Amino acid sequence: MRETRPALAETLSRIGSLIGDGRSRDDVLDVEQLSNESGVPRDVVRMLLDGEEPPAEDITDRIVRRIVHLRETRLRPDGTRHSYDEIAASYGASRASLSNLVNSRRKTPSPQMPSRQALSRQGLSEQVPSEQVPSQQTGERRPARSGGPLASTQAGIEAFFFGQPNGWLSAEPQTSLDNALQSVLHGLEREAADPMARLRGTHGLRELAARAPQLAEEELQLVTDWIDTILQRRNAQRVRGSGSDSSHTEGH
Repeated sequence: MRETRPALAETLSRIGSLIGDGRSRDDVLDVEQLSNESGVPRDVVRMLLDGEEPPAEDITDRIVRRIVHLRETRLRPDGTRHSYDEIAASYGASRASLSNLVNSRRKTPSPQMPSRQALSRQGLSEQVPSEQVPSQQTGERRPARSGGPLASTQAGIEAFFFGQPNGWLSAEPQTSLDNALQSVLHGLEREAADPMARLRGTHGLRELAARAPQLAEEELQLVTDWIDTILQRRNAQRVRGSGSDSSHTEGH
């Protein structure tokens, strides 16, 4: 697995090198779509695209926020949201347990969690993922990975929406965004390998038509001649190909 930060930086660098003349990054990166696919808030997507560090986020708050996000963006065929009942039932849990988790974290997120020793004295240490407990030396939360009952809840919900557990709910923002960017990167790579795809992508015919009034007559003629040359070359290849097929058939 690639390291999170270098992976995202590498993907963005590759996308930048493939965008080509006439387009900016904003033309190919849709922040709204990237946010929907990754579960990363729009403002954090913009921060990451600009090379900034995202704000710290408690792992349970992240998982809960993304559960809500999935219900709002991955809808039933009829356009309605999946109910807590059907989601929880898919992995053998109750509606109450799931809705309580979501509602408690949405209404009263805990700014400070007690130490593991304090939780142990209360008999609660096995109910809280170790990654949510602040370090006694620094007071900072540990890396985002769920454990215990939360891990089974996460796995069940991911299986419901994605077919199998995949870490989507707890992944760090950099990893989530990098995964969402892969489809953009692959599309640009296909364009780079296919001249006609570049024509449709970088200089889409509709876009050319829309910009035509802004071009000088000589510039417009150059573009028209270029497109005509490409189409004539393709037609000639087709004619040669069909002639070859006919000769092959007559020989038999």
